[in-house]
Amino acid sequence: MKTLVHLSDLHFGKTEIQLVEAIAAEVRAVGPDLLVVSGDLTQRARKVEFLQARAFLDSLPGPRIVVPGNHDVPLWNVFARALTPLSRYQRYIDANTDPFYADAELAVVGINTARSLTIKDGRINVRQLEATKNKLAGVSDNVTRIVVTHHPFEGLDFESDDGIVGRASLAMDAFSRSGVDIILSGHQHLHRASSSARRYLIDGYAALLIQAGTAVSSRLRKAANSFNIIRIDRPEISVECRAWQDSQARFETSAKYSFRHGPDGWEAACILCPGKRLPW
Repeated sequence: MKTLVHLSDLHFGKTEIQLVEAIAAEVRAVGPDLLVVSGDLTQRARKVEFLQARAFLDSLPGPRIVVPGNHDVPLWNVFARALTPLSRYQRYIDANTDPFYADAELAVVGINTARSLTIKDGRINVRQLEATKNKLAGVSDNVTRIVVTHHPFEGLDFESDDGIVGRASLAMDAFSRSGVDIILSGHQHLHRASSSARRYLIDGYAALLIQAGTAVSSRLRKAANSFNIIRIDRPEISVECRAWQDSQARFETSAKYSFRHGPDGWEAACILCPGKRLPW
């Protein structure tokens, strides 16, 4: 079995120190096999923010894979945005904006969806899809294949295209041919976990679309700060959302999901949402 912690939208420069300390303690307690961070490490791509983000990441255990988000591209510096949009990210976080991690049970491909010509939207290009195919080509069938992007594959509501990564359908077709099991993302500051079959109808294929809320930022959008714990024990995958509870001043489990792999891909086996009815 493998355990992943999935963080997103840290937004250093707009963080709550209480949350930073609490989530670091949570991650250390879990001791994940892999830490995944799906973008927006900073609020305005400033040097001091990247240094804070790097110090936070270095305080956490285990190997990690990180991709940039749209907030990691300078907003106000037009020349930097156009010519060297991710130079600070590459200097302080990771020189590779499309990273790859592999071990005996996992193959994880990071795809940079942040673009200099857009303020908040993102996109995947054909070159990245070809590179993803090549990275996963030699992976054995029993390995869980994961893609990490900042921009998600579902909108704010399930029929909307709002916020969805550009060329999403093209990417899903490519991922189906590479046997991708899980797509991890963020951007919308909301937690979700569902089968891709609800939106992308591909014969014999369904991946898990898992979004993380904002982990430690004060920039909330009608949902508490949260992060995901993902446990992979094929043919089952469980997803636990840990959300911040102001009244208790701690993270608590707000939802649990269990998915099972069948002939048509990944499908929900059980959903538990303690104490409330959730919109998904």
